[in-house]
Amino acid sequence: MDHLVREINRLDSVQYYGKVSKISGLLVECVGLEKFMSIGSRCKVYPRVGKPITCEVVGFEEEKALMMPFTPVEGVGVGSKVELADAESAIHPCDEWLGRVVNAFGEPIDDKGPLPLGLDSYPLKASPPPANKRKRVGGKIDLGVRVLNTFTTLCSGQRIGIFAGSGVGKSMTMSMIARYSSADINVIGLIGERGREVQEFIEEYLGEEGLKRSVVIVATSDESALMRKYAAFVTMAVAEYFRDREKKVLCMMDSVTRFAMAQREIGLSAGEPPTSKGYTPTVFAELPRLLERAGPGVGEGSITGLFSVLVDGGDHDEPVADAVRGILDGHIVLERKIAERGRYPAVNVLKSVSRMMPQCNTDEENKIVNKARNILSTYDDMAEMIRLGAYRKGSDPAVDEAIRLNPKIEEFLSQTPRDHTTLVEGYKRLGEILAEQPAEA
Repeated sequence: MDHLVREINRLDSVQYYGKVSKISGLLVECVGLEKFMSIGSRCKVYPRVGKPITCEVVGFEEEKALMMPFTPVEGVGVGSKVELADAESAIHPCDEWLGRVVNAFGEPIDDKGPLPLGLDSYPLKASPPPANKRKRVGGKIDLGVRVLNTFTTLCSGQRIGIFAGSGVGKSMTMSMIARYSSADINVIGLIGERGREVQEFIEEYLGEEGLKRSVVIVATSDESALMRKYAAFVTMAVAEYFRDREKKVLCMMDSVTRFAMAQREIGLSAGEPPTSKGYTPTVFAELPRLLERAGPGVGEGSITGLFSVLVDGGDHDEPVADAVRGILDGHIVLERKIAERGRYPAVNVLKSVSRMMPQCNTDEENKIVNKARNILSTYDDMAEMIRLGAYRKGSDPAVDEAIRLNPKIEEFLSQTPRDHTTLVEGYKRLGEILAEQPAEA
């Protein structure tokens, strides 16, 4: 009832109308409402046939407002009526959202009935907590994946990226983390995901147990740029709701690159000049505003961010990947060559790093990880000579040790989706491998 009263009080007694003057590509131009609009205002465009189409103001040109639709504009023509909508750019999450799948409007799309609304309003474009009031990053979080737990240990409130090309196993790796992590709540944003893979991810990868403590936000690749952009904002807003309830939230977004592509489409349509690889300046302004919202809160709650980045053509220095890497607290690199060898997760340990890891590990744990990295690095340097048979056993004790231990370390790094290994078990198993003595000749 309180929520209903609040919604009634927000209704305006005066309604403003305009009309469509031009439609060009993704843009709808409106006249008659420019004095009452601002960037981010919502409008409803009435097509000749069908339901009203929600649009958002993305720019102005002379006396015209430039709007982008959330859905296709079939049936809209010059002269179509435009109504200024007092739509609040916010959602009202509550605990009953757990186990549900929603879209970029915060509406249910899982056929499980209406979605209850909470009393508190969470703006989609909220600012991160003040830097001077935020708590520091907390203790280690168990991800349930051996290679990540040991070589890129994650702390509560840390932000890390998964950098990979298409089809290298990002979704499977993220689903394993969602299923086995020690976080209280999972908030998963599937941004620009293939439509056929959504149900597959929810039912097979995430599973019933994983879904029970998760909220999934979906915007498929065929939806408009605004829907894909706002799905990312909804993901962060839901995570902020549970963080404010003193929960340890694991926020996963797949992928930040598709969010950047959506923002690029919007910027180019609004007349922004393209810069690096066609990305507009607002892309690089929006990325930190989105990613900085993850991290420790001012209370006991925190948002641990895990963001996937789809690297273009395997180029890890392309503009979006480079910008995201500078914002986050570490990066996990998945490589196609490793996946082609049949080792999953296809993590390149030598190229992956967690900036919080040395401070949160014990000296013994750091010693184990450093020794394992040295062995993998030594083997990687000599791999070509070893394959060609040009290396003679006994020439270098360090290379001999790397040849002996590399197969066992590779087996340790490999893990099936149904295999769960805790933090303690991971370090113990890796330590046992490194402590093995060579067999006597």
